[in-house]
This record gives sequence, structure tokens and C-alpha cells, in this order.
Amino acid sequence: MSPGGPRRTLLPALLTLLLSTALALATLTAPAHAAGTGGSWTVREPGGSRDAVTAVVRLDPADGTLTLTVRKGATTVLAPSPLGIVTSAADLTSGLGPVSRHTRQVTERYSMTTGKQLRRSARMTETRFTFAGRGGARLGLVVRVADDGVAYRYVLPGSGTVTVEREASAFRLPGSAQAWLTPYSPNYERLYAPATAADADTGAYAYPALFRVGDTYALLTESDVDGRYDASRLAHTRGDGTYEVRLADPAVTSEGPLATPWRTAVVGDLATVTESTLVDDLAPPSRIADTSWIRPGAVAWSWLDGFGAAQRSLAAQQRFVDLSAARGWPYTLVDDGWKTTDWMPELIAYARERGVQVLLWVHYGDLDTAAERAEFLPRVKAWGAAGLKIDFMDSDSQERFRWYDDILRDTARHRLLVNFHGATLPKGIQRTWPHVMTLEAVFGAEQGTVPATGLTALPYTRNAVGSMDYTPMGFQFGTRTVSDAAELALSVVYESGFQNYAGSVTVYRDRPELSRFLEQVPTVWDETRLLSGRPGESATFARRHGDRWFLGAVHAGAAGTDRVPLDFLGGGRWLAEVVRDGEGGLLRERHVVTRRDALEVPTAERGGFAGQVCRYVPGRDTCDRAVTRLPMTALTAGPARSEADPGGTAGVTGRFTVEETGPATDVRLSLRAPEGWTVGGADPTAAELVTGEGLSADWTVRVPQDVRPGGYDLAVRVEYRAPGRPGSGVLRVERPVRVFVPRPGAVYVSDLPFTAERNGWGPVERDMSNGERDPGDGGPLRLAGTLYDKGIGMHAAGEVVVELDGGYRRFTADVGVDDEVGGKGTVAFEVVGDGRTLLATEVLGGADPARHVDVDVTGVRRLTLRVLDGGDGVDSDHADWADARLAP
Repeated sequence: MSPGGPRRTLLPALLTLLLSTALALATLTAPAHAAGTGGSWTVREPGGSRDAVTAVVRLDPADGTLTLTVRKGATTVLAPSPLGIVTSAADLTSGLGPVSRHTRQVTERYSMTTGKQLRRSARMTETRFTFAGRGGARLGLVVRVADDGVAYRYVLPGSGTVTVEREASAFRLPGSAQAWLTPYSPNYERLYAPATAADADTGAYAYPALFRVGDTYALLTESDVDGRYDASRLAHTRGDGTYEVRLADPAVTSEGPLATPWRTAVVGDLATVTESTLVDDLAPPSRIADTSWIRPGAVAWSWLDGFGAAQRSLAAQQRFVDLSAARGWPYTLVDDGWKTTDWMPELIAYARERGVQVLLWVHYGDLDTAAERAEFLPRVKAWGAAGLKIDFMDSDSQERFRWYDDILRDTARHRLLVNFHGATLPKGIQRTWPHVMTLEAVFGAEQGTVPATGLTALPYTRNAVGSMDYTPMGFQFGTRTVSDAAELALSVVYESGFQNYAGSVTVYRDRPELSRFLEQVPTVWDETRLLSGRPGESATFARRHGDRWFLGAVHAGAAGTDRVPLDFLGGGRWLAEVVRDGEGGLLRERHVVTRRDALEVPTAERGGFAGQVCRYVPGRDTCDRAVTRLPMTALTAGPARSEADPGGTAGVTGRFTVEETGPATDVRLSLRAPEGWTVGGADPTAAELVTGEGLSADWTVRVPQDVRPGGYDLAVRVEYRAPGRPGSGVLRVERPVRVFVPRPGAVYVSDLPFTAERNGWGPVERDMSNGERDPGDGGPLRLAGTLYDKGIGMHAAGEVVVELDGGYRRFTADVGVDDEVGGKGTVAFEVVGDGRTLLATEVLGGADPARHVDVDVTGVRRLTLRVLDGGDGVDSDHADWADARLAP
């Protein structure tokens, strides 16, 4: 039997619905109890059976305190747990008396744009209690019970300002209950670890928190959090099974009447936990009427294949656009670094020609005011950006949730999709704001090493409550802790409206079966089934999209054989394709099966498998659907930089190759030079290039005699068509080469040998800005929007030493913080001759203009150029000595 157990039939559900409806009508106007008396009231799931979920609210007659008990059948999952709230005006945790009670059935049908189940039906029993406290203060308590759990919230009636100081809310588990917990952090990026409810260390824990009581599980979390309130966490003291609800802020202030977030417990077996939509069922309905523009999908993400340097490179980003176009993926994401460039509109136009949409990373701090949003959002929308990855909110405060309210409204108005990183947990946000495709809130792949036990805990915890941007497939980065097949399976096991695939181009090319599967697997689901598994050990899922089922399994243990019952299928014969680990890499196996069969799949240590199942018809050998692909091509041009005197020449080479998914037709390779420059050499053409073929050319460029000194851009261009995509027109790619014409008689410091050098990060760079750890990985030297061809790129604190031997009179340069850090960074510059300070600048920041320096170096034998930290730490202290020259 699957973890979900037997499915209920329709007739008993209808009978129990009639009974529960009658009960609701009978209790709709239940009389109020006299103040000062106790009471106990049971709220049952609609159509409750003997194994039903129930919630018992009890008012203690002795002290007027409230508790909530949750049961699943005969199992007490949550022991009597305290309820109540304290405001600046009243303590509503004790001295309470009953006033009224009303029960109704809540039935809602709604559709999602993301998630484990697109079309949903929610049925809950709701009881609204009113209690009176000291001085006549009123407390509303709303309890909802469904077949997958229990939730409650407080309602503080009346108008005017309400300040909540704390909640008495807590969850009491048996001390021996197994637990899977993650320590609280505002970005929810910590690993889950097993414990027991009582023995977990003293401290704060994040939602969702999973507990097992007997054979029943309880997943604790919250729903419907917005700027009216703040988020909370769980506080625990070792030795006790109680987990108290602690608010993020010392106090929360809002306008009344105030309804607090839902304190939520998903209750049932592991299938119930993973398949539950309770968190979304409790959230407000969609605030976007027309969702036709909202389209989830696969994303090519380059961060783990080049980090910031790749985000600043137009060529690198065009390559990831090409990757998406070659795989049939609808999106590519450009991460942190692009804002220091000026080519984004060009990239978006390039992507649009190839049927790919571009998503843009942006820091929360760049959108935290209305003025910033009013400038930025329409600008990127006008470029054609499809959405934003917004990062580094790192707070659960009420102030931050008010910002979430604002940014969600504004991005929806501009029809921009959203992915939140450095963010809070999903708490029903994707129902209310369906343009939210995913949220991070996970110890994900960008951490480098995620143990298999951590991977296999996430389907039952973090991912059970909403889309999770784990960013799988980054084989080129970090330490591999699961097999290739298990990593591939994460595309099914983990649900995310945007699946940001983090592999390099080479990763996919080296794993053709992985690439083939990722071209097929969707990112949203009509139905989800947990087939087997246990937190921290394994998870096997079947998810349906349309008429195809997709399978994914991941294990944290030894090699073995998975037996996968197929009783979730309909009648008749089905074709099952399984991708698993083999001796030489991933391999694909095919089976014709029925719902009475079970797949037997060998798995590697810390392995798994992925698969898809479709209706079988004679002659059908694959479930794959047609995918529109463009050729994966590469255009190189060189040298990237060269120098030529007036009247001189420079050589340029170009090479175009069809790497995958060819052919390309009507191909022409050419060189574009500035007006007045002459180009020698032929422009090669080809009627067709199949995969593996290419064109190359060598040109000689002559510089005019009367050219002014400076840098000049040339471009190697290729034009071609993709015959597999009718109507796509001519596709164009350009790669720049730059020819620098030096000033007559000038001596550039970057051309001289360095006697000594040191740098605060990575090597000192010649004629480029400070990059990462490797020589030559910097970007162009750019200060306040001006591009410089010559100079020195450094990082505080650092210096270079050159020998002048008294041969020069003056040193000149433009100095400042390079534009690539986006306004961050503070540095100071010093020019030192033979140990004597010749010039010291004031502290310059990233937003300051370049500072021109002109220093007398007559007689100086040893010149030292030094950069110092501006006094606030060395983060982003990229310092440029631009156009650094010596005059004899």
C-alpha cells in the first residue's frame, strides 16, 4: 500500500457531507454560554470518519484559559496547546468566558498557476468562537478543520489601531515524537536534521517543522501572512515537547479589525503531508484577475558557471540564451552583476529572436522605495524583461511584509513574474499572487554541498508548503552527494514554478539522457502522488501533467532495487521510460506495463531514477513530445584586444561552429569595422552546416593614418537560419574585438613590468578591472560610465611598484571605484615616490565621479600606486587606475 493508504470512495463522502451540513445548520446559532463558565467544543473535518481529523477547543473553568487539541482518529497528535493573545490594551490569554459559537462548511474551488495540483477543491469545517475577557475585551477564535489538517487564527474586532505584543500560541507534541527540524534564520537557508520533540536543542526553529506521533505526522507552519502582521518562528526549550509561537517583531501594530495569520498543522500520513494544499487553501484568493500572461517553465541559470563575471559578460549570457533555445526552455536568468553593464536591452532582443524570455536579478535594496520601483519596473518591462529574481530581503518583520505587499502589487501591475531569494517561506503567497513562480528559503544547491539526507528531507518539509527554488543540475559546482540519476530526479521530486537549472553547457552535452529528459519534464502539475519514502532517507513521487506521468526517486542510502507499484495509472497498457544510472553514465529503459505491474529499477548508492509514463499504442517507443529547438552554436573572435598605430594593421580571426541540434543554413561570417578602416580577407559562407561543422576566417584591418588615439570597436558577425523553426527569420550573433590606438609618445603603466604587487582579492589586472581569483577574469575598466582601454584594476588593500629610474616627469590617471560594483565600495588612492607620499586622495565611493590625478614624478626611481580601504570594510572595493600614463 502506498503512503497515502486507500482512497475514499465517493458515496461515503456524500453521506458524511450531508450529516456534517446538518450539524453545521444545527450549530449555526448555538447559544452563548454564561461568562465565567468552561466548555469543550469539537470541530471535525467534513464527512468525518472514525479516522477523521478533529480539533477540540477547551475553556478551563478555573482560570479562563484556552487550549486546542488535535487528533487523527484515536491518536492525539497535539496535546492541549495554549491559545491566546496579548495586546497593548488587553491580556486575552486568561480570564476568558464564552460568548458565541457559529459553525459553517467552507467549500472553495480555485486554480493555481504553479504547484503540485493546478485545480483545487478545499472543504473545511469552520467554527468561529467569541470569548470575552477582563473589562469586556473580545477575542475571536476561528478554527478550521479539513481532512489534511487543522488551522486557527485570532480575530480582534473593532476599529482603530491594534498593537499585538505576543501570542500565547504553542504546539505541544509528545516528547518522544520524532522530529525533523531546521534552525531558524530569516532566509530559511539551514539544513534539516532529525531529533525528538523533547531532545531538540534549546533555540528557535523555522517552519515548516515535521513531527511523527505514532503513524501520524504533523507539519507545523503558518498561512496568510502579509503586512497586517509579521511572520513567526517556533521557540523550544530542551527537555519539553512544547514549541511556542514567537513573533519576529517585539510588537505588531495594525488597523482593526485584525485577523492574525493561520497557525497551521497539516495532519496525516506522509502522502497527506506531501500532497496537502492546506496552506494555500487558507490563503486569500488571487488578486490577479487575468493570469493568462503568467507562464511557469524551465530556466537556464548561469550563476554556478561563472558567478559574477558571467553575469557581466554579454557573450556568456547569449550562450545561456542559446542553451535555452536549444533545449526548448522558455527562460534564462541573468543574476547579480548585469546592472553594471549597458547591454541588457540588446540581450533581451537577442533572446526574443530565439523564443526565449529573460529574467533579471535585482537586490531588494534597489526596490525598497516607491520611487525606486516607479523608475525600475517600467524600465525593465519596456526592455522586454519577463520577470525578476528579487534577493536579500532577509527578514520576517512586519515592515518587510508590508514591502512584500507593495512589490507584489507593483510587479503584478507591470506583468513581471517573480522569484524571491533570500526570502521568507511560502505561506499561501502563490495563491494570492499567482505571478510568484517560486521562492528560495532552502539550503539549496548554491551552498555547494548538500548531503543526501538533507535532499531527502525537503519533500516532506520545505517543499510541502510551496514552490522551492533549489536550483538543481549544477554538476560543475560543489561536491556531488547523489548520483546523476538522483540529481535528474530532483526535477520531479522538487516542485517549483521556475526550475532554475544550474548546469553549464558542457554538463548537459556530456549527459544526453539528462538533457533529453529535462526537455520533456514540466514545472507544474495536475496531480501529485507520493509513492514511497521517509524523511531523510528517500522519496519517490509520481506527478501528472496532462496525460503523462513523470516519476522521480532519490535515496540517501545504499544501492538496491526500487519496486514502484503502478496502481495510480488508469486501465489499459502504458509505456514507461526510466532513466537510471548505468556503468557508463545515464541509460534509458523502456517497459510496456499496466496498473497491476510494478517497476523494478536498480539504483546506485545515494542514487535514484527519473521516468515518464504515457499511453502505449503499437509502434510507440517513446513518451517524448516534439520540442522546438534552435541550433546550439558558438562564435569566437580574437584577439579580444589589440593595439595598432595610425596607418598600421591588426589581425582579426573569427570562428563559427554548430555544436548541437543542427543544422544551420544560409550561413555568412563577416567582419564589421569603423568607417574609414579597410578590411582585407574574404567573408566565408555555407548553404548548410550540420552539427560539428563550422566556418572560419582571417581578416587584416588597416587603421587610417589620421585616426585619433583611443579604443575602436570591431565586430565579427555571423548570420544564419534555423530550418527547424519556420518563420524565425535570420539569426545574428556578434562578438566584439577592440583595437586600441595609443597616444603618440605615451607610456602606459600597465605595459611596464611590476617590481612588486599585492591585491586585496585576486590578482592585479592589466587593462581590465579587478575580477575574481584568476588572472584575466576582470571586466572592462569603467568609471562613471566612461570606458577606458588602458589602466590597472585593483582591489583594496593593494599596491603595485614600477621602476622609473628617474626617466619620467609626470604621472596622470583617472581614479575611482569601478562601475561593476554598482555604487558600492569605498577606497582611497596614494601615489608614493621613493617612499614619499606624493598624492593622497579623499575617500571615493562607488557613486562618485572619477578623480583626475596629475603628479610630478621628476627624479622618482621607484613609483608605488596604492589603494586603501575607505574605512567601512573591503567589500566591493574595486579600484581603477584608469588611463594611467607616464610622460617623459
